[in-house]
Amino acid sequence: MTVIHVVLFKFLPTTSPQQKSTFLREVKSLATLPCVEDQRLIVGGPSISEPKEVSQGFEFGLVSFHPDRKALEEYQASAEHGRVADNYIKPFKENVIRFDFEVPEGDEHLVGVLPMLGNGKK
Repeated sequence: MTVIHVVLFKFLPTTSPQQKSTFLREVKSLATLPCVEDQRLIVGGPSISEPKEVSQGFEFGLVSFHPDRKALEEYQASAEHGRVADNYIKPFKENVIRFDFEVPEGDEHLVGVLPMLGNGKK
């Protein structure tokens, strides 16, 4: 059963555009961890929600896919995740929201868990 990991990031007002750019680059590097299914980790921002108030100051979002809960736990406990969190998230965050959920097998096709044509996997 696939697990989807969702994180929203709100930065301190003192966080510079360069620091946010570095944050994006470093967080994207987590896609290469073996516990991320098919390197399916998407991170982006800033938020384009209108009106701006609906985003409640959260600027960036991350969505990653993991084969199961154990893989998500491995992701969270990995040295690489720890390095990114300690150096590029914790020093600059005002708030972070994390939400993880399991996708029932019957719905996995809705989130593209089945192999894409031509990717050579599965």
